Amino acid sequence: MKTLAVFCGSSKGASNVYLEAAKKLGKELAKRNITLVYGGACVGIMGAVADSVLEAGGKVIGVMPSFLEKREISHKSLTELIVVDSMHERKAKMAELADGFIALPGGPGTLEEFFEIFTWAQLGLHHKPCGLLNINHYYDPLVALFNHMSDEQFLHEKYRSMALVDVEPNGLLDQFNTYEPPTVKSFITEKQT
Repeated sequence: MKTLAVFCGSSKGASNVYLEAAKKLGKELAKRNITLVYGGACVGIMGAVADSVLEAGGKVIGVMPSFLEKREISHKSLTELIVVDSMHERKAKMAELADGFIALPGGPGTLEEFFEIFTWAQLGLHHKPCGLLNINHYYDPLVALFNHMSDEQFLHEKYRSMALVDVEPNGLLDQFNTYEPPTVKSFITEKQT
């Protein structure tokens, strides 16, 4: 695992615990020589994780749409900042660059990014690990929803297990290192048989 995309909030959250955990993740990424790919902002949890990687001597690639870059919220000290035209291009570029994906706490945008990449994994469009860093039990309701989806047979158990969850960066990254994606049949193959 050389590069990880992190989806997270552009705000700090209600508790300092979110910023501290983001910094802890950043230090661990740098320690493991894993390049961070993220949304490119200098604010909120996004800025905290990027600053932490950089302070620990790691590499950070930001991917930001031009309309946000023009608002001057882009981080000015990144290893590389890639400016794209749209949010869709941002997600595609992050997916292309990353060997795995972590969601830190965030709002609807964070969830949208995570769910898209998780859905792509279910469809077999990639075989990269997807995880939730469950800081301060933030993702407990989402984990419960995944379990409910599985119980109600709207999410097959093998796909539910694709959402890796841990409360500590070390534990989640260790899960990423041993991740084996489930076998996913191609839609084309299923349709033709």
